[in-house]
Amino acid sequence: MEEKVRQYLNDNFKDGIIREDNFRREQSFYIKKEYLLDILKFLRDDEDLRFNLLADICSLDWLGDSEESDGRFEVIYNLYSIKNKYRVFIKVRLPAENPEIDTTCDLWMTSNWLEREVADLMGITFTGHPDPRKIVTPDDLEGHPLRKDYPLTYEVPNFSWNKDDPPEVIT
Repeated sequence: MEEKVRQYLNDNFKDGIIREDNFRREQSFYIKKEYLLDILKFLRDDEDLRFNLLADICSLDWLGDSEESDGRFEVIYNLYSIKNKYRVFIKVRLPAENPEIDTTCDLWMTSNWLEREVADLMGITFTGHPDPRKIVTPDDLEGHPLRKDYPLTYEVPNFSWNKDDPPEVIT
């Protein structure tokens, strides 16, 4: 299946593919963001490939890493073909200033919540998203907690409030 995916993408989107990575038998393609919707629609609809399950959308912040030169942020689409029992990752790099990418809500209903999570926690804008409200953090929270430049704060948990209570026996 690995060779078939490579061949199909190279035959149909050669100009949109930046590079392919294979790590621990997981195939990934870095693509240009303007090709995102065309490539995802092709992978979903092609009769041989049928990547019909969007399992996840996640993101990375490369701030301070040598990888940052390709774009500070990376959005990763985790696609799975139920028919072929095969997974592929489509990755797009975005700049630090105005990181935005087209929504995939018209391709998969699950994109709605997945994109909202990435937008809320990483600050990536999904252009055309039907409901860009926050989904994880409080409405009044400023910033995006998964960014590497988000200020670290913590609270020491207090576990001693019931230290003198006898242990609870579960039967």
